[in-house]
Amino acid sequence: MNEAIPDHRSAAPPRRRSAGTVAAGIAIALAAVSLGAWTATALWYQAGASWRLPLMGASGIMALALAVAAIGRPLRGLAGLAVALAAVGLWWSAIAPSNDRSWAPDVSRGVTAEIRGSDVTLRDVRDFQWRTPDDFTPRWRTLSLNLDQLDRVDLYSSVWASPAIAHTLVGFGFSDGQYVVFSAEIRRELGEQFSEIGGFFKEFELVLIAATPDDIIHLRTDARGEHVTRYPLKLSPEQMRAAFLIFANKGNALAQRPEFYQTITTNCTTVVFRLARIVEPNIPFDWRILASGYLPGYLYDHRLIDTTAPLPAIERAAVVTPGTRPWILAK
Repeated sequence: MNEAIPDHRSAAPPRRRSAGTVAAGIAIALAAVSLGAWTATALWYQAGASWRLPLMGASGIMALALAVAAIGRPLRGLAGLAVALAAVGLWWSAIAPSNDRSWAPDVSRGVTAEIRGSDVTLRDVRDFQWRTPDDFTPRWRTLSLNLDQLDRVDLYSSVWASPAIAHTLVGFGFSDGQYVVFSAEIRRELGEQFSEIGGFFKEFELVLIAATPDDIIHLRTDARGEHVTRYPLKLSPEQMRAAFLIFANKGNALAQRPEFYQTITTNCTTVVFRLARIVEPNIPFDWRILASGYLPGYLYDHRLIDTTAPLPAIERAAVVTPGTRPWILAK
């Protein structure tokens, strides 16, 4: 009787994946999770209230599924990631800025300018009377200005919380006594609140406000209690004119083609950086452009403001005391 002879040959060991394949799978998985987190955050700011959480949940599930697929089969995970990137990119690019929304009253109008040689007509210049940040009497004006009478430019820095973050405004004074302040701001809708994170995710449009100083500086010093400083800029008449036209043309451009406010790249300070480059075309980018509370130090280092005393003394002298009107009392 024949007996079966056992086969003592050992089974072939499972094929091991190379270290490169494992690393690629992990990298693709991390990219998928990052994309899912970014998409979920974008949905928080862009999706309607009833759809927000379901869509964020679906985004998280898809990201995890892609991550698992990538670890097991990197090529399959990479293909899925490419499709997801394309879908998210198409959705994101379809979100366009608009000038036609239900705006908060103080940002309901952006300035526009009619420029004829040295004569400029500014329309929709804000001149609100502020009693508190929520109690005000609205008024909009039209100003007729002559650039040949432009005799000073002031930079205002307004700090409300962290000393590293400030809102930057630029004021233009004329020899006939007129004075207008430009401020690049978020354009809030009715009931909307500012969010630094939302500024990365197309939550707000950008608006250029032109206002009287009794409106926009008083709002910050008296009504809001912010720490405001004023620095006269050292500009030639030609540079003053060029700086003014930057703001006037920006207002016209936004009226024709709206833009989103972007917390880093399109905000109040980046406009001022363009102004600084009028004076010194090769002026370098600096971390203080982003940490705008320290912008006066940047201007001091490049001699764009008074440097006859140490910077701390210049900053102390620049403080705008509530109830005062330095744009009239000092030149």
